[in-house]
Amino acid sequence: MKKLLLASNNAKKLKELDALLAPLGYVLIPQGELGIPEAEEPHPTFIENALAKARHAARLSGLPALADDSGLCVHALAGAPGVISARYAGEPKSDARNNEKLLADLAPHTDRRAHFVSCLVLCRHTNDPQPLIAEGEWHGEILTELRGTEGFGYDPLFFVPALGRTAAELEPELKNRVSHRGQAMQRLLARLQGA
Repeated sequence: MKKLLLASNNAKKLKELDALLAPLGYVLIPQGELGIPEAEEPHPTFIENALAKARHAARLSGLPALADDSGLCVHALAGAPGVISARYAGEPKSDARNNEKLLADLAPHTDRRAHFVSCLVLCRHTNDPQPLIAEGEWHGEILTELRGTEGFGYDPLFFVPALGRTAAELEPELKNRVSHRGQAMQRLLARLQGA
């Protein structure tokens, strides 16, 4: 098994990424297991934050590190919540409060288009001059009420017209294939195999 450090302590993100990597012989270790604290995420873009997290984890662990910075971008809200998706309603992080705030902010709008973004960065070592970077987008719209019990974050509000269901109504295997994170991981794996 090839070890990769996950620059996150998010158990649900770990589960999704682990399922995508396991068939290729990779095992993900959450950074918390090695006592590595969360990195600062001060940047305005997904790619900058993912790169900062991956470099931070690689530097403190000595292992190759994988980081995912992802979030929801809503057309009518000029891309918000964007990079602050996990903390949209403030600290402490709360999926329920984030969803409530999103519904309140979208209430005056008829345009419900949105997309999830995932930016994956793999630093093979601390000073990797060419980290592997892959992005994925998943397009849908925001409902006016929660539907489904799977997934996490904004999944119960994110409706995918092509599937006729919310992200929270999808089986984990299907979500892993079609989601923003699944798309980004397929691109990253293709780059890994060619690297």
